[in-house]
Amino acid sequence: MSDHSLDPSSSGLRESATFDRATIAAIQRAAATGVYDIRGWGAKRRVPHFDDLLFLGASMSRYPLEGYRERCGTDVVLGTRNAKHPLRLETPVTIAGMSFGALSANAKEALGRGAGEVGTSTTTGDGGMTPEERGQSKHLVYQYLPSRYGMNPDDLRKADAIEIVLGQGAKPGGGGMLLGQKITDRVAAMRTLPIGIDQRSACRHPDWTGPDDLAIKIIELREITDWEKPIYIKIGATRTYYDVKLAVHAGADVVVVDGMQGGTAATQEVFIEHVGIPTLAAIPQAVRALQELGVHREVQLIVSGGIRNGADVAKAMALGADAVAIGTAALIALGDNHPRWQAEYAELGSAAGYYDDYQEGRDPAGITTQDPELAARLDPVEGGRRVANLLRVMTMEAQTIARACGKAHLQHLEPEDLVALTVESAAMARVPLAGTDWIPGLRGAGY
Repeated sequence: MSDHSLDPSSSGLRESATFDRATIAAIQRAAATGVYDIRGWGAKRRVPHFDDLLFLGASMSRYPLEGYRERCGTDVVLGTRNAKHPLRLETPVTIAGMSFGALSANAKEALGRGAGEVGTSTTTGDGGMTPEERGQSKHLVYQYLPSRYGMNPDDLRKADAIEIVLGQGAKPGGGGMLLGQKITDRVAAMRTLPIGIDQRSACRHPDWTGPDDLAIKIIELREITDWEKPIYIKIGATRTYYDVKLAVHAGADVVVVDGMQGGTAATQEVFIEHVGIPTLAAIPQAVRALQELGVHREVQLIVSGGIRNGADVAKAMALGADAVAIGTAALIALGDNHPRWQAEYAELGSAAGYYDDYQEGRDPAGITTQDPELAARLDPVEGGRRVANLLRVMTMEAQTIARACGKAHLQHLEPEDLVALTVESAAMARVPLAGTDWIPGLRGAGY
């Protein structure tokens, strides 16, 4: 056999851009099984993202702050509109909702420990609140989802904020999945489900059908919690401008916008790749809606979906966000897709850096599993330390950029500090194409 047979390109063979090897494999899998593919993680296709933006650091026309000697604030207060006790966080980087069930109890505890160590919040996810998570979280946001799995009024009162979930970036308009192998005795008891049976969460709330009904539900939740807790509304990024306006009218203290790069534990791949809009496109729409209602900064905006590092944090805040939330990045910090598990990933037909079959419950890292032996591999104390380290680094990176732009607080970053590298990202983010003053699609001073 010649060496050329090992390399199709060297033999003059050309791969189709439309029917590439991944597409061919997907068609072959569908033909062989007759079922659609389910996986975790998030969108893998390339879409305009924060990497398509650059900061304009200070030089002559702007005055930078000096290194670490001049203060750059990172604190943020969430829920100032109506709540008696808004959340006061030391960093604007928070942990997004990920359920016990999708994640192990040790993983949930580790996220609480890490967030608490740096003075930020974590979020429960579908399936209710665990004692491990509440006990180790300084600020815990309780998700109120269409499924009502694990919903308990006493837990609402124990939480520091309530997040009403209307949609998720990876699957706006769809509900989550938890396959039977992850529904153990404990998970089943918390969710009032049969053990070992596949579960699909509802895609809409059972007791209201529109924004007027939602306003009534928000008042109900405020009454249950004595008007103490901030009420968040989370939407998957689609018709963001209108959804944010309706959320504000319904009474939200905080709006969470989750872009299509957001992760998930399990849903149809066709959903992940083909529903929703990029995070970069959603932020200006959300900010515009808040500005037109005169509540930008009064109603805080949290952005999630593909936040990976301090540069992403700074760019989201420059576009108008008050805070961000991370999910996939936090799992990677815990040890997800770490090379130490390469041999076991290979046994599962995957590899370190590629593993996304969270729905199967066989995660070698012990994070997205309910198997007691696998879950025991994750030390929640060590995992919490790693998450805290990531949060600290992301915060310091964002501060470094803000200082370079001459800003004494992360919230002082603004669109004027940004330029875009592509026409698409310039149009989505509403900032000039680098080297020009052209914002594609912008007429006059309006949007």
